[in-house]
Amino acid sequence: MTSHTPQEDRHFDALASRFAEKIYGGAKGAIRLAVLQADLKEALPERPLRVLDVGAGLGHMSLWLAQQGHSVTLAEPAAPMLDGARARFAAAGLDATFVQAPWQALLGEFAAPFDLVLCHAVLEWLAEPPAILPVLHQLTAPGGWLSLAFYNRDALIYRNLLKGHFRKLRRERFAGEGQSLTPQRPLDPRELALQLDDWFAVEAQSGVRVFHDYMPAEFQGRAELTDLLEMELAHRRHPAFAGLGRYLHWLCRPRP
Repeated sequence: MTSHTPQEDRHFDALASRFAEKIYGGAKGAIRLAVLQADLKEALPERPLRVLDVGAGLGHMSLWLAQQGHSVTLAEPAAPMLDGARARFAAAGLDATFVQAPWQALLGEFAAPFDLVLCHAVLEWLAEPPAILPVLHQLTAPGGWLSLAFYNRDALIYRNLLKGHFRKLRRERFAGEGQSLTPQRPLDPRELALQLDDWFAVEAQSGVRVFHDYMPAEFQGRAELTDLLEMELAHRRHPAFAGLGRYLHWLCRPRP
């Protein structure tokens, strides 16, 4: 796919290598994975779970869950991304189920709902983000978990304020264009909370990169990754800082 309109979901068919470098390369990706993993370690029961990763990308989180002994299914619409995930699992000597399909095609695909459904950095790429919520609810078993991570509109606004991009703020032009990896629909957490409430109860919330992305580049370059991870984990749920996370991670329970 080489071009996209605001009315369609965006897939990363031709951008797998760039996606890997920009999203998971360096400190940003390490912090993101560390926060998500810490949250899930705290919440999940110590038994093997059936896990579905919706929009699994290159499979970083799925691989980590498989390494913890869980049974993992990866669903991803972009073939190059799914091929990258397969290669990652093969290199680790681990098995998983790989399904090339968009989220709209997942209902009826599986014999039973899942104990844990991941939906990480998916909503902000959808034409109509709320439409996926009832699907995620049906895919999540009663008593199970939804791990929902999304691009935070508040953080994007704050970052533009700090940069003095007032014209962009007045025009509310937040979406990336062309081959940009800036998500097309950053989410207002208050609006999402209202939309989510019909389907899920949010039980835990963390900010992902609550300070790193606001640091001057010279300080980012000098900071040790171990220190960044320690401080990000320590402040991910701080009441003053969590909402500044570039992404927000919500752990949710399905409503009956």
